[in-house]
Amino acid sequence: MKIALDAMGGDYGPAPAIQGALEAAQECDVEIILVGDEALLTAECHRLDCTDPRLSIRHASQVVEMHESPAAVARKKRNSSIWIATELVKSGEASAVVSPGNTGASMVASFFVLGLTTGVERPAIATCLPTVTGMAIMLDVGANVDCSAQHLAQFAIMGNEYGKHLFGKPNPRIGLLSIGEEDSKGNEVTKEAFKLLKASSLNFIGNVEGRDVYSGSADVVVCDGFIGNVALKISEGVADTIKKLLLKEISGSFFARLAYPLFAKPLQNLKKRIDYAEFGGAPLLGVNGITVICHGRSSAKAIKNAIRLAKGLAESRVDELIQRDIQESLSQPKPAGDVSA
Repeated sequence: MKIALDAMGGDYGPAPAIQGALEAAQECDVEIILVGDEALLTAECHRLDCTDPRLSIRHASQVVEMHESPAAVARKKRNSSIWIATELVKSGEASAVVSPGNTGASMVASFFVLGLTTGVERPAIATCLPTVTGMAIMLDVGANVDCSAQHLAQFAIMGNEYGKHLFGKPNPRIGLLSIGEEDSKGNEVTKEAFKLLKASSLNFIGNVEGRDVYSGSADVVVCDGFIGNVALKISEGVADTIKKLLLKEISGSFFARLAYPLFAKPLQNLKKRIDYAEFGGAPLLGVNGITVICHGRSSAKAIKNAIRLAKGLAESRVDELIQRDIQESLSQPKPAGDVSA
């Protein structure tokens, strides 16, 4: 299997991408196509002593910077690393594309090059969150600011299939993020989405509040991209703050430093569970192919795990299963009084 990697998009240049690709090739039995400036990538591979034949280079003369408008990608940057990497998936030369670059650019490239899954109105970014009992999926976390009830219902269908792949559960529990557990809570969109999900064949457990996201009560948490992105960024900030506060308390106390070897292992385990690098990236669900979007500041470890995720999604054919589920949902009668668009 070949994975296309946008090797130019990250905050730290191509080095982490190349190193992560090398580790993925060795550990995941995949071939990686590094997409970007050929001269620069060749020189960086030489500097890193990377000679693994499973890594190849595909030239791209342009790079999409983090500050650039995603809309400009389709108009002016069709020779960019993210666009060409996505075209490799469209042509069948690669099974998936991974990018630590501009999130909007990745979405635009996937939308125009791969196209939306038939019946899907909006794609969604799905991310993994640690919970008390394991992991949960939240979507959307940034692809769509404004959503209809129908969009949220489709996110649930896509998250359900992704959850089956990720957790190995035949019937993941689906929760709708709202301001209360009662079906009367929330705005008009969430209340209408509640009706659609309750009438669906999904294992819908009802509304979940923000405080319940990390409890493990739901395997898949559905929300619009605005709320999901805010929730995700707050969660990342809280995790980082807790880590800094712990280090501050430990370094400021002689007895804490003395006792540190006793609780170092649990702290390391906690760090591993909340570290985004362990998950690698987040798939863009609802497009005709596998796209995995990573943090701009992704380390080599994060890139490796993103490639691992991309391989797993391609092997399980999640995109095709989502297509099947969406088509089945469209053939089902809508609940009485449904006016969603």
